Order: sequence, then structure tokens, then C-alpha cells
Amino acid sequence: MKKVGFIFDLDGVIVDTAKYHFLAWHKLAKELGFEFTKEQNELFKGVSRKRCLEILLDIGNVNATQEQFDTWMVEKNVDYLAYIEKMDASEILPDVPRVLKYLQKKNIPIALGSASKNAKPILEKVDLLPYFDSIVDGNNVTKAKPDPEVFLIAAKNLNVDPSSCVVFEDAVAGIQAANAAGMVSIGIGDAEILNEADYNFTDFTGISDDFLESLINKEHKG
Repeated sequence: MKKVGFIFDLDGVIVDTAKYHFLAWHKLAKELGFEFTKEQNELFKGVSRKRCLEILLDIGNVNATQEQFDTWMVEKNVDYLAYIEKMDASEILPDVPRVLKYLQKKNIPIALGSASKNAKPILEKVDLLPYFDSIVDGNNVTKAKPDPEVFLIAAKNLNVDPSSCVVFEDAVAGIQAANAAGMVSIGIGDAEILNEADYNFTDFTGISDDFLESLINKEHKG
């Protein structure tokens, strides 16, 4: 039987840090003289910080020098880090620990594949870091999702063929990246939005141990 690997996105899959990103971007937008809404924040799902700032400046019709751009990137991240400093295990999304424990008990290699540059400290704060055999985040990649780079690096680190990897994602770009890597894609969230995924669940409470077992035992996309 082929060795199987499981890869998890972070924001919106393991923890809901989107609200903290929104607060930090909203604060910056206000300083720059315009409003930034929760609806507009949806455009930032699965997107790098640099690209988020570009979108934000487009929304506010703000021009920036490279120096200003770099300063605002740092400012946003400092604000975001101040918000996540208070995070604890209560921030973990429903049933995520159950799924991680099940996979660990089965000796299945687990990786994180996230655009976040703060993935490791977040996992440490919510006490989930020991479950992960590899952390691949914004510090390790040069191409943002939907490019499959982050997931291909994760598969390599786990020593698992990409076609035998299962990815959990909450963003369209993440699902596209998983599909481009030839991996099984599982959408966590709105099935209509994540319609390119191989499977869809509102959250992990809908993912049974039997379903996980079927993913472990099936031949995948190889």
C-alpha cells in the first residue's frame, strides 16, 4: 500500500485567524483614510500579505512608494501579532484535534501548508505543534497559492508522493493549488464557493473516522 500524507492549511481550517487579519487590515485602512469591510476581507483568503496590501491599496485608491509599502506591511503584521498573542487552545476550530489525534495514532505523516508567516507561533499557542511532522509556510515558499509549491514542498518533506497526499483547505486558491499538485482536495467551508474540491465539509465535525480511514486506504490520484 502507498504511503499517505495529510496536509492542512492553517487559517480557516485549524484556527480562525481571519478575524485578526481583518482587524489589522481594517486598522491600516482607517489610518489611510478609507473603510475596509468584512466582505472585502473575503478577497484576502489564502493570499500572501504582499498581495493583500496591494488589493487593500487598490480598494482605497492609495498610491504608495516602495518605502511606504514596506512600512505598512510591517505595521499590519505587528498589529496582527499583537492580536494573536492572546490566542489559546479555545481558538481551535471544532473537531480538528480529534482528526489530528486519529491520524497520529495511525502513524500518518502530517504537514502544515500555509501562506502565513506566523504559522509556527500560532500552532505553539494553541498546543497543536507536536502533531505536525513538517511546517511549510510563507517563510519557505516563493510562489503563492494557487501555485502548488507549498503543498509540493510539504509532500517532499513528508517523503510522500504528491498523488498520495490529502489537503484540507478553506480557500479557492488553496483548492486549486492542491488540485494542481495532483492531490486529493477537501474543502472546509461553503461547498458552492469551494466547488472545485474533491470533497466538501462545512467543518471537521462532518468528517468521520470511517471517512479518514477511507482516505488512508484508497489509491488516490496516482
